[in-house]
Amino acid sequence: MRFLTFALIFFSAQAIFAQQDSIPPPKEKDTLIVVSGDSLAIKPVDSKKMDSLRADKSARKGRALLKTKDTVSITIADYKIIDYNRAATSVDTTLTIFKDYKYNYLRKDDFELMPFANMGQPYNELGKNLKTTPYYPALGASARNYGYYEKEDIKYYHVPTPMTELMFKTSMEQGQFLDALLTFNLSRSFNASIAYTGFRSLGKYRYEEAQDEKFRITFNYLSPNERYGLRGHIASQKLSSEESGGLLDRSQFEDGLDDFADRAKIDLLFENANNRILGKRYFFDQQFKLVNHKKDDEDKEPTTLTIGHEFSYESKLYDFEQSTLNSAFGEDPFVTPIEDRARLKTMFNKGSVEFSNKTLGRLSGNVNLYNYNYFFNSLLITEEETIQNQLKGEEISAGGSYKNSFGPLSLEGNVNYTVSGELTGNNFDALGKFQLTPKHFIFGGLHASSRMPDFNYLLFQSDYRNFNWQNTDNFDKVQTKSIEFGFDSKIFGLLQAELNSVENYTYFASTITEEDIVNGASETAFVKPFQETNTINYIKVKYQKELKWRKWALMNTIMYQEVDQDSQVLNLPQLVTRNTLYFSSDVFDKAMFIQTGVTFKYFTSYNMNAYHPLLGEFYIQNNEEFGAYPLMDVFINAKVRQTRIYFKLEHLNSIFSEPNYYSAPNYPYRDFVIRFGLVWNFFS
Repeated sequence: MRFLTFALIFFSAQAIFAQQDSIPPPKEKDTLIVVSGDSLAIKPVDSKKMDSLRADKSARKGRALLKTKDTVSITIADYKIIDYNRAATSVDTTLTIFKDYKYNYLRKDDFELMPFANMGQPYNELGKNLKTTPYYPALGASARNYGYYEKEDIKYYHVPTPMTELMFKTSMEQGQFLDALLTFNLSRSFNASIAYTGFRSLGKYRYEEAQDEKFRITFNYLSPNERYGLRGHIASQKLSSEESGGLLDRSQFEDGLDDFADRAKIDLLFENANNRILGKRYFFDQQFKLVNHKKDDEDKEPTTLTIGHEFSYESKLYDFEQSTLNSAFGEDPFVTPIEDRARLKTMFNKGSVEFSNKTLGRLSGNVNLYNYNYFFNSLLITEEETIQNQLKGEEISAGGSYKNSFGPLSLEGNVNYTVSGELTGNNFDALGKFQLTPKHFIFGGLHASSRMPDFNYLLFQSDYRNFNWQNTDNFDKVQTKSIEFGFDSKIFGLLQAELNSVENYTYFASTITEEDIVNGASETAFVKPFQETNTINYIKVKYQKELKWRKWALMNTIMYQEVDQDSQVLNLPQLVTRNTLYFSSDVFDKAMFIQTGVTFKYFTSYNMNAYHPLLGEFYIQNNEEFGAYPLMDVFINAKVRQTRIYFKLEHLNSIFSEPNYYSAPNYPYRDFVIRFGLVWNFFS
């Protein structure tokens, strides 16, 4: 790993400097890929004046595009990223403040999340997203799934020339993070990609080492006449982590003694616990246009009739291992060492028919077959009950979608209804957007869903006696309804508001009693799943606006939340803010672009959820509040051609503030740390 890190830094440095210096002239005239800012041009140039990347001779022979005598231009816009819904976006090599927000383990904006101390560990929730509920229940262990790539997260590519993207970032201690992607085409019709994400981080605290290995292969084919399309991917993932159980004695952290300034000296609850998630998935999706009626060659919205088929098979495993028992999970386990293992195998088939017309829009219908097998290795028979080792069945559903635009108004929606099955009920989504002016939009949406909670709420087995249950006859479907509306303006910012209503909200909580506490028991030994019978109403309002003055900018994101509930089972901070003041400028005769500034993040105190390592889940606790402390990061980011360089001082204010910052009860947030890395795109 050290060699890999050294090699990555060395070659990255070489590439950065190579983009600034002239290369040896191959000939007086040559055909080159000329990079200028975010634009590439393939054309004859004078090599003596060229300051760019050179295409080798073999590459020129293999691409007809380079054989043309006339000037042919390829821009960044020609390098397409295609998502699960077939929406295409262009590769973006710019440096913005939003890129800084996404430069993390998830590669997503984590505004509504609170990370743990080490990279690759769970994230506590600062906000809830109820309007995008998946249609089918998941395996569970949701706190350990943040880094897992679902089929909707996999990207496909359409590129004119090979493209590589490397992301490197230092971790917390003794480790690095690397996300590497290579995408290429074998012809204009067939594109493929290979991607690998791997990291290891020892962490500042003992027994919290985390590491990931995620390998993906994708392909994307579109026939020359554009009537047949095929895409697919294979994903193999492993997310593993040591589990410390949190602080054994909080005073070692909170008293600020010099003896414990080295966090490796702090006593933790566990020394021998691990959990991991393993997953393998095969995905294929194909479409064939039975009708493709074009008025002429330039008709961008022809009348089409398309049939399609989607297939996916996934095997997923969650396990928890502990070499010796620990009273934090209860006394007298069935067996030792502890080896808890839950498995879920699913197969999904969807057949669809879609009609598309410029006037009528895009209308589709589908029939879905979902087979599932969630199981453990043994049947558990106790004096009170018999707990099954398996939940197996199939779900048959029908659905459809619609999308169209009427001048400034655009509408889209989809619906699914379960015809046969016990896990799911229905799902409905609708979204409308209206353009008031070129700079002002209003939008709104509806969401309704009905489905059973995740499998680990319904059935779970453990070698610890307290963590065995079956709720298939006790739990009902979770009913979620959401209304969303908003205003998006380049002048006034983005305002979003949503009202959510949830029935049969499902959660984990501890049933510990005062008698148990007197006897020295831990609340983590009595955590079980529950359903709230009363309706929960949840309001979320979010506003985002950037203020600019010359080379200075202030990016503000504010979120307000209110929960109306009879029992305190959904705990969220009332206010979350993030404010970034930064300076942007070109330097070194515009050879480099820099952004430097400071980010403040703050959320009000609330009953923060506690983390349960055995379940890989957060559970409700209403005994104490956490929060009301600022998180300050100072950053210096730079861009040289297609290379973005990131340097950050994370949680700088922890140097002079009280050690009262937690990501969850007994789990401190990270101390001050210096981290750096880069994202490098290069084109062949």
